[in-house]
Amino acid sequence: MRTRIKPWMFVAAIWVWPAIFNVVERLVQVRLSGWDRPSAIDLIFSAGDWLIYALVTPVIFRITNRWPVVRPHVRQRILIHLGFALLFCFVWATAGKALQFGLGALFAPERLSKVVSTGASPGAALARDVASWILTTLPFGMVVYTTVAGMAHAFTYFVEARDRDVQLARVSEQLTAARYATLQAQLNPHFLFNTLNTIAVFVRDGDRTGAVRIVEQLSSILRRTLGRGPSNEVQFGEEIELVDTYLAIERARFPDRLRAEIRVPQVLLRAAVPSFALQHLVENAIRHGIAKRDAGGTVTVIAARTDDSLVITVEDDGAGIGPGDVRPGHGIANTRERLAALYGADGSLEIAPRAGGGTIATLRIPYREMAREETDAAR
Repeated sequence: MRTRIKPWMFVAAIWVWPAIFNVVERLVQVRLSGWDRPSAIDLIFSAGDWLIYALVTPVIFRITNRWPVVRPHVRQRILIHLGFALLFCFVWATAGKALQFGLGALFAPERLSKVVSTGASPGAALARDVASWILTTLPFGMVVYTTVAGMAHAFTYFVEARDRDVQLARVSEQLTAARYATLQAQLNPHFLFNTLNTIAVFVRDGDRTGAVRIVEQLSSILRRTLGRGPSNEVQFGEEIELVDTYLAIERARFPDRLRAEIRVPQVLLRAAVPSFALQHLVENAIRHGIAKRDAGGTVTVIAARTDDSLVITVEDDGAGIGPGDVRPGHGIANTRERLAALYGADGSLEIAPRAGGGTIATLRIPYREMAREETDAAR
């Protein structure tokens, strides 16, 4: 099984190059500037000091993922990272000195004795040497931490942008499928036969007005379904118009079996809703609920705004479902995938038994108003 390289692994590996270049630079300077030839301890320290940051790079990535600099917490997060930058400067300098002292104690104890013999006490001398090194490396350490944190943010942004593009592409595919699924539902032979048969009955009974009305309604459904552009959202009022037309044809076919109510406040008609989502819920209520009862039933569409959410319910008093059951077909699953892609955890669709019999579908999405021009421009 192939192991996926994570961004922090790539960044940590980059520190190998400055470690190598620093050693090469020391050796080249010997020839160019006539410096004393560095000892093995000096070369090991020159490389090891850089490799220390390779060890702390994964921690910086974890900190950045935990506290990213994003709105509305920009100021607080910058202060947090400033504190961590100072901490890592201290860790880097202290670890570097520990490496230096460790190498000296193992291979050149005379160097270490020179350091500790310059002060009143060995401990004070070591502390003074470490503090001096921390102050010396502080500016560069801050730059290094900021660079690594910036790379972590860049990697995160790239991954999120790529995932967002994939999600939008999936939503577009689902929207296309939803559009043609709606068209197929309206144009399947059974639906067309019954609609044309209803028109024929009206004509035979001399109700030319009723026949013309159904023809116009069928034409309106085709125009609305085929005329919608690639936009993933439409105005709630436009979706209500499609549903109302669809219900009008169904009521003409079953005047004594199907009743429908739409209770949507006028102020909510400008809200943005997923295209075709409401139409699919109403279609499911009729096909899997009302149509299975000889006595028919009622489909009710209710909408309300709750805080920053738009809640839409589609109720029917039809055949109903049992606890934990789901209605057949792929429409519900596709709608849930679209909600997750468009709204994340803020969008949901729940299907449950209705008190008193039937089924209730509850669609919850973030409330946002959209101008009619937004949907028209997408066409």
